[in-house]
Amino acid sequence: MGLRGVIPMVTSVLILISFRHRSDADAATPSLGRNSFPEGFVFGTATSAYQVEGMAHGDGRGPSIWDDFVKIPGIVANNATADVTVDQYHRYKEDVDILASLNFDAYRFSISWSRIFPEGTGRVNWKGVAYYNRLINYLLKRGITPYANLYHYDLPLALEKKYLGLLNRRVVEDFANYADFCFKMFGDRVKNWMTFNEPRVIAALGYDNGFFAPGRCSKEYGNCTAGNSATEPYIVAHNLILSHAAAVQIYRQKHQEKQKGRIGILLDFVWYEPLTRGKADNYAAQRSRDFHVGWFIHPIVYGEYPRTMQEIVGDRLPKFTEDERMMVKGSMDFVGINQYTTYYMYNPPLQRQQQALGYQQDWNAGFAFAKNGVPIGQRANSYWLYEVPWGLYKAITYIKERYGNPTVILSENGMDDPGNITLAKGLHDTDRINYYRNYLTKLKKAVDDGANVVGYFAWSLLDNFEWRLGYTSRFGIVYVDYKTLKRYPKISAYWFKKLLHRHKH
Repeated sequence: MGLRGVIPMVTSVLILISFRHRSDADAATPSLGRNSFPEGFVFGTATSAYQVEGMAHGDGRGPSIWDDFVKIPGIVANNATADVTVDQYHRYKEDVDILASLNFDAYRFSISWSRIFPEGTGRVNWKGVAYYNRLINYLLKRGITPYANLYHYDLPLALEKKYLGLLNRRVVEDFANYADFCFKMFGDRVKNWMTFNEPRVIAALGYDNGFFAPGRCSKEYGNCTAGNSATEPYIVAHNLILSHAAAVQIYRQKHQEKQKGRIGILLDFVWYEPLTRGKADNYAAQRSRDFHVGWFIHPIVYGEYPRTMQEIVGDRLPKFTEDERMMVKGSMDFVGINQYTTYYMYNPPLQRQQQALGYQQDWNAGFAFAKNGVPIGQRANSYWLYEVPWGLYKAITYIKERYGNPTVILSENGMDDPGNITLAKGLHDTDRINYYRNYLTKLKKAVDDGANVVGYFAWSLLDNFEWRLGYTSRFGIVYVDYKTLKRYPKISAYWFKKLLHRHKH
């Protein structure tokens, strides 16, 4: 999970509007439950290694680019780090027990590349391998299906120093070798693999405005010491797509037949709604979708970048060779969609000349968070997150209609409270229950209308380290006291427990 969606910081004053509250977790949701979804539909929660594991410098783990990035004073709220975070490395059994007690089916976690290969390649850290074996085995013991993601923002720092990491084509082979090792080590038990979480966020926030590690951008777009917002996001995205496809190729050729698993990728997708019915705003919204989710799913489904991107970015957009195109096209058994929020988009007035080129600039689209004075939805704690359930329906339907109705997992969805909320208030999270109820209702409608969605993962199991927001944002259905690390399930957790109860026939 990251600060997805809009890249520019929203600084305008936002009007909050009140929504009706249900008073407790037992509020009836007559139309919603396990039986509302197709048989075999999977419900889980999601986390990522850097956000929950801790033990950042222990048991042989090498540093990632985020370990380096968080050292910059002022980068993370209150200069927080993920050195310990919520210590799932030592407390995984407790967390899995909570998950099992809440009737969830699955747990989506990520593997820390630098915990397996401290230098990114070469020497194996067997203590890291042992940790993931313990986690996977305990999940299975408790009847929870593991969903393993290979990369969640945390490139080994050694590769960044060695060859500028994702900017270098060498990363494709190194990632493929790391993936192959994980398939060998864990694939006898892990049947659901994901290559990358939110490659768009990696490329845009890491290389267009420098908001995420490794913090590169043109000087016009952020406080970066190096970078080029006009070219680097596209180079990185290209290498991410090739890395993904190379890992999928290895899985299919060497492991899939024997291990009987499946492999996909996780893409963030903010729904972009035209601000007005005018043609210009409709085009702006479509450009935004193409530059956002289309950047990655279009090559994987159709073997090329969206036409709008090709026309606007021109020579700055890398090209696939014919062999690469064949490798990339069709390289997913499913796609994960991380969907949280929706914005209005409009066609901006003519841009000033001399504006420096950059990825966000290339969209030529403006963001709006209200229409005729009415906010698009209730805002959560995060500046970018509005509750807009109908946007989820439109996003899922768009993937169905534009990309051949692929198998979809709704791989992240959730909302946050402020980090300093008291335990008593934090546990009574009626807003979160309303959010989940409303979004699941719209997801059910999309499924009923023919979208091939097979699973839903709430973000997140636990309050944790929320990237640049540090511990000032709580997305969990379980409250964590950051001083004692004690876990307290919120009423949203008990709401899920009731929702997911299996009725005995």
